Amino acid sequence: MSRPITLFTGQWADLPLEILAAKAKSFGYDGLELACWGDHFDVEQALSNDGYIQSRKDILEKHGLKCFAISTHLVGQAVCDRIDERHKSILPPSVWGDGNPAGVNKRAAENVANTAIAAKMMGVNVVNGFTGSGIWHLVYSFPPVTPAMIDAGYAEFAERWHPILNTFGQNGIRFALEVHPTEIAFDIASAERALQALGNRPEFGFNYDPSHFGYQGVNYIAFIRKFRDRIYHVHMKDVYWSKYGKEAGVFGGHTNFGDSRRVWDFRSIGRGRINFEGIIRALNEIGYAGPLSVEWEDSGMNREHGATESCAYCKKIDFPGNSIAFDAAFERK
Repeated sequence: MSRPITLFTGQWADLPLEILAAKAKSFGYDGLELACWGDHFDVEQALSNDGYIQSRKDILEKHGLKCFAISTHLVGQAVCDRIDERHKSILPPSVWGDGNPAGVNKRAAENVANTAIAAKMMGVNVVNGFTGSGIWHLVYSFPPVTPAMIDAGYAEFAERWHPILNTFGQNGIRFALEVHPTEIAFDIASAERALQALGNRPEFGFNYDPSHFGYQGVNYIAFIRKFRDRIYHVHMKDVYWSKYGKEAGVFGGHTNFGDSRRVWDFRSIGRGRINFEGIIRALNEIGYAGPLSVEWEDSGMNREHGATESCAYCKKIDFPGNSIAFDAAFERK
């Protein structure tokens, strides 16, 4: 049986859920991964308004869609980040408050913990998101970064996330970090260290997204096999990187996405360099049966066209695994 193909709603938060749900169904999707911003899923409303959760379910049911995960990327970013004015634009006013960094970190942690309760009410068992990082600014080791500084960053991450994950565990919900630049884990080595910092507790795993690995030179298929028991959700997103170099390298050169000088940029699925067949084979190998959630980003393409072609591409490339050797029928009985 093929995996459900869902659409992550984060890049569509300008549209009301009712309108987006109708569009997603017409694009061919089986469900939505609801972002906890815009009109799509509000954690505070879920916990305070008796009819709110049912209103989300009613919209999905009306359009023949299901929800397998909700996503708290924006608020999660503020749990460990060194807060500055950039965060005000991505956080709800109740989390931003007066902007005092310590208060923002604390309120963000409380909101993410509450997301686990809201997820349980919604009937899903995975919350995707970011963690933020207090040591991302140290990623390039000059002036020289001491091991103690990195150790302290992971210790702070664990201190802030253990209480959040306690709430997740109490509610039977798993948190899936999207391994990504600016997070505590952004490649295989840092993902392994994040797990170690948390004592490998089972509530914490990964929302696998190959697009953030390819242009870094990280083996994105090896990631699946290495963390086979921690792949809690999968994002399908493509990225292109030039073999020949550009004016702006891996770090982006302070250019915007879509700038032709960049050596890498996100692309509609099937139009970049990611080997999705290899990903499907690896997911089959580890027994992943969850959704394939399209996170559509392409600065050079109409998003409705892109979302439609990406859905069709995912349905075409997905295939079930096989537990029987292809030549087993040759054996004598």
